[in-house]
Amino acid sequence: FARRGLTRLLSSSASAAALVAATMVPAAFAVTPPAMGDAYVYRLVNGYSKETRGQIRYEVASVGSDRITVSVTPDNPAAGAERTEIYTKEGNWLRYSLDSHGMPVEYDFAAAYPAYVFPLDPGKSWSVRVNATVPGDRRSRSVRVDGRVLGTERVRVPAGEFDTVKIRRLVYSGDAGSFRTETQIVEFDWYAPALGRMVRTERRSQWMDTSRCPEEGNCDFYGDWSVFELVELRAEKR
Repeated sequence: FARRGLTRLLSSSASAAALVAATMVPAAFAVTPPAMGDAYVYRLVNGYSKETRGQIRYEVASVGSDRITVSVTPDNPAAGAERTEIYTKEGNWLRYSLDSHGMPVEYDFAAAYPAYVFPLDPGKSWSVRVNATVPGDRRSRSVRVDGRVLGTERVRVPAGEFDTVKIRRLVYSGDAGSFRTETQIVEFDWYAPALGRMVRTERRSQWMDTSRCPEEGNCDFYGDWSVFELVELRAEKR
């Protein structure tokens, strides 16, 4: 099922998965390190209906020696709930929400979730497994991340036009239950080295629930198709 499910998600996003021209990119995470008060806003779009669900504001609440804490504030409930996310200085995730059988669940990672493995050279790939805990579950979840740098691409989003590195991640959420397989997530990031963050992300998920199979035997279920596009970026004066 894992291969079939991910293949289906990838084929349905064929245009998003197309390879782009290979160009070397800097190894640095960001030209300017983040500072407390930096804020950035993303528009959240439903990939199925193309309807805008709302905007989400991210603001750097604190910058420590080894982590960055960010407050996340959606402008309406359809865009999600208020929360706190934690990143390493390289932009990898220490606390972040992943889709778990169609619901956003906050994961606290024992080691950083490898969203980016620098340098982001075209063709580079990684496969890393990290443990995480989630609220209300005493068991540790083993999350596998298979990442690949597809190449470079210039993209336009509401905030402007950016030179980006395109990254694909296949993620296994480690949330398998008695009748349900673990959630499988396909993520595409368009990461702008000049900003040190992604300017566009697409995310889709899928799982199987054998307790809810109809008579024809199709047990596949799908989560949201979420598209995030940068609308605004405000840096505090250094």
